[in-house]
Amino acid sequence: MNELRFDGRSVIVTGAGRGFGRCHALLLASRGARVVVADYGMNLDGTGSSPDPVEAVAKEIQAAGGEAVPCFASVAERSGAARIVQTALDAFGGLDVLVNNAGIADPDWFEDTDMDRFERMTQHQYLGTAYMCKEAWPHLKTADHGCIVNTASEAVTGFVPKAASYSGAKGGVYSLTRALALDGRRFGLRVNAVSPRGNTRMSAPEIMSYFYDQPPDVFETPFMEQMRPEFVSPAVAYLAHESCPLTGETFICGGLSVMRLTFIQTKGITTTGTITPEDIANNLETVMDITDADLRDIEDPPR
Repeated sequence: MNELRFDGRSVIVTGAGRGFGRCHALLLASRGARVVVADYGMNLDGTGSSPDPVEAVAKEIQAAGGEAVPCFASVAERSGAARIVQTALDAFGGLDVLVNNAGIADPDWFEDTDMDRFERMTQHQYLGTAYMCKEAWPHLKTADHGCIVNTASEAVTGFVPKAASYSGAKGGVYSLTRALALDGRRFGLRVNAVSPRGNTRMSAPEIMSYFYDQPPDVFETPFMEQMRPEFVSPAVAYLAHESCPLTGETFICGGLSVMRLTFIQTKGITTTGTITPEDIANNLETVMDITDADLRDIEDPPR
């Protein structure tokens, strides 16, 4: 297979100043993309800001012979999202790909997380993604191969402790991805997501220590060293490429693995007449049985 390239394509990567986003921007630029490197340089919990990370990554791409412009703006503000998209239009004359990577982490038990923290998480993780999609949508609709790659999380399945606000916001991103994929099929606009596994600020040993109530050195292992953020970027590049046929999908990716994360619907039970609580209790094993379950794939909407 020929190398999947992005020559002439205009791409936005949010949260591109560090971690996954930086690696996505570097890979896409190395394959010919013209990249808007967008970041607000915040602390992990969404406080503070600095233009230094975004400017450093843009210069790194330029020094390697790529084309990039920085945009110091917050996706958690509608005006910031608009400015990021406008930067792509002004610099490159259009927009072909949006990679929504920006986000924050603020782990704590549910009872210890006040609603201000919940709202900040929702603003950055879910609404930030929605704002960016909304601003980019009119331009991606008219692009030859417009597409969006969002960043969800395996936390949507509910197995990460101290992550109620994060899991809920990422659940919104996962469902938004599916909904936009359905809407976008009318225009040939694809929308997918990644659930990344990687050793970034959000999964540093001290953060994992707090999540799982274990000493930090428990997480300083060869396995964690293998989970480098650049190992997530190939999945982002594939989903963003015009040759990818997928829409509405989420890839778990990182290390040396790529897997599909999706909904299923079990065969369950069907009764005639009414159904009672006792019917469910007596047939619970059948209701829960995933044998021959149906995948909940994206369907073509009416035009």
